[in-house]
Amino acid sequence: MRKLIATTMVSLDGVMQAPSGPEEDRTGGFAFGGWSFPFWDDDSSRDMRGLDGKDREIVLGRLTYEIFEAYWPYQPTDSPIARTLNAARKHVASRTLKAPLQWNNSTLLRGDVVAAMAALKQESGLDLQIIGSGRLIQTLQASTLIDEYNVWTFPVVIGRGKRLFEAGARAGMLRLASTRASSTGVVMSTYVPAGDIPAGSFAHAEPSAKELERRARLAREAG
Repeated sequence: MRKLIATTMVSLDGVMQAPSGPEEDRTGGFAFGGWSFPFWDDDSSRDMRGLDGKDREIVLGRLTYEIFEAYWPYQPTDSPIARTLNAARKHVASRTLKAPLQWNNSTLLRGDVVAAMAALKQESGLDLQIIGSGRLIQTLQASTLIDEYNVWTFPVVIGRGKRLFEAGARAGMLRLASTRASSTGVVMSTYVPAGDIPAGSFAHAEPSAKELERRARLAREAG
């Protein structure tokens, strides 16, 4: 089975809305579009794995698809990211878009998106890469279909906006597989699901009768 990987940029307080530009997504009156821009450096540019579509098939929600479709086909042909994104096979989740889609190698996911993604994972081929597409991530996370999260955490607090994990997200543990930081403080981490959250407590348990007896004996011997 091929993996389904989600890659996203988030603020320190978990906001993933409109990291790349002021007009990217103004839903809800969002006024901080382009908040990731001041933090890009050579480290970030070299570590574009998961954001460039290289050696993976891409999965997009409607809004992210429309943003990408309006931009990447019109970039210079010597741009490596434009070449890979334009050439990659793209799967688009939308109830409102109509086939055929205009961007090269793009197809609509038919019917229920959870069933469609589960079926895609069973097919042979490259791993599947979600880019952005917050609402789609919410749906697939709730159905435990995502196998890996590549999360770039930027040192900025936004306070409001669409979040990677909204209220009602499925509870569960994640294991940190790798992490590193850029020179501007962007922490680029990879997590994999690690099952349910185990219960525990830091409260001290009351000592048993046997333990109390042992302590009393030690005290008598010491005295």
